[in-house]
Amino acid sequence: MFVGSLAFDLLLGDVHSLKEKRSIVRPIVAELQRKYSVCAAEVGNQDLHRRAEIGVAVVSGEAGFVTEVLDSCERFVAGRPEVQLLSARRRYHGDEDD
Repeated sequence: MFVGSLAFDLLLGDVHSLKEKRSIVRPIVAELQRKYSVCAAEVGNQDLHRRAEIGVAVVSGEAGFVTEVLDSCERFVAGRPEVQLLSARRRYHGDEDD
């Protein structure tokens, strides 16, 4: 079993409230879940209206599949015009990890 996770640090555009932030972040999270069958959620910076952190996790029997899914998720988020991707941090865990 292989587990991969990805944390996106995002800068939001012309956002002036947490309500406006939610209207941008929620559709991104929902589309990641629907399109890529991953677990996704807003995991940080909840109190800041111009920053967001979205976490994604995927589990598979093949390491290559985990990498492909995370690559696709990263391309999807980077291509969203309403956000600027500041960083994407990946972590992998395999059967040999304790």
